[in-house]
Amino acid sequence: MAPVGPDRAAAAGAAGGDAMIPARPVDSWWLCAGAALVALAALLAWVRVAAPAGPPRPARRAPVIALLDIGIAVLVIGIAMRWARIGHGPFLSMFEVLASSLVSLGLGWRIAASRWPVLADAAPMALSLLGVMAGWMLTVSTADTHLPPTYQMSVMWFHILLGKVFLACALVAAGLAGVVLARTRERGRRWFARMPGDAVLDAIAWRFMLAALVFESLMLIAGAVWAQDAWGRYWAWDPLETWAFITWLALVAAVHARVTWRVAPRQGALMIVGVFAVAFLTFFGVPFVTLAPHKGAV
Repeated sequence: MAPVGPDRAAAAGAAGGDAMIPARPVDSWWLCAGAALVALAALLAWVRVAAPAGPPRPARRAPVIALLDIGIAVLVIGIAMRWARIGHGPFLSMFEVLASSLVSLGLGWRIAASRWPVLADAAPMALSLLGVMAGWMLTVSTADTHLPPTYQMSVMWFHILLGKVFLACALVAAGLAGVVLARTRERGRRWFARMPGDAVLDAIAWRFMLAALVFESLMLIAGAVWAQDAWGRYWAWDPLETWAFITWLALVAAVHARVTWRVAPRQGALMIVGVFAVAFLTFFGVPFVTLAPHKGAV
C-alpha cells in the first residue's frame, strides 16, 4: 500500500480532519477471514454433536472438516501475502503467531484425524481451542513487524517447527481428554456416546503426549543452539526459557505418573489438560508479557 503523500496529508489538515488512517492491507483481511472460518467450524462442531438426531457420523463431520479446511487454506494465503509484503514469516506479533498457530494446529489435528478417525468425533473439544484463538486473533493489532538480526538464522526455523508440532500433538491429546472429562456428566455421555470407551481414548491420548514430549525436547535443544548463535549463551533462564522448561517438567511428570502408577483415564485426562494449559500459557502468554529476548518466536 502506498503511503499517504504530503500534499494529501496537508489537505486533510487544512480541512480540519484527523490524520488519515492507513487502510488495512489486503493480507490482514484474508487472515481475519480465515480466523473467522475456523471459529465457525468450531461452532458448527458443537451444533452437530449436540443435535438430538441426524445423519451418520461421517456425514455429521463432513461440513465441519470442510469449513476448517477452507479456513486453513485462507489463512495460508493470507500468511503468504503478508510474508511477501513485509519480507518475513509470522513469528513476532500476537497477530502473526496466532495466525501461524491456527494453521499449524489445524493441520496437525487434520493429519491426526485422517489417521485416527475417532479424533474427528472429538472435534468440538479440539476445535474449541482453535475457535478461542481465532476470536482472540480478531481482537489484536494487525500492525506490521520487523525481523531483528537475531531471528535471521536457519536454526530458528527448526526451533519454531518443532514447537508447533509439539503443541499440535498436545492439542490432539487435550481434545480426547476433554471428551473423557465431559463424559463424567450425563449430557457429555449423550453427546459423545458413539465414541469408544474412556480407556481407548486414554491410550490414544497418551500416544500423542509421548510424541509431544519428544518434539518439545528437540525444541528445547534447537532453541539452545539458536540462543548461542543469537545471544552468545545456550541458556539464561529468561522468563520464556524458564516457562518452556517448566512445561517440559510438567510433561515429563505426567508421562512418568501415567506409566508408573497406571492412573485412571479421568485422572490422566486432568493431567493432560493441565500440561496443555501450561504449554498454552508458555506459547501465547509469557512471550508477550515479559522482556524475553526471543519475544513471539513460537
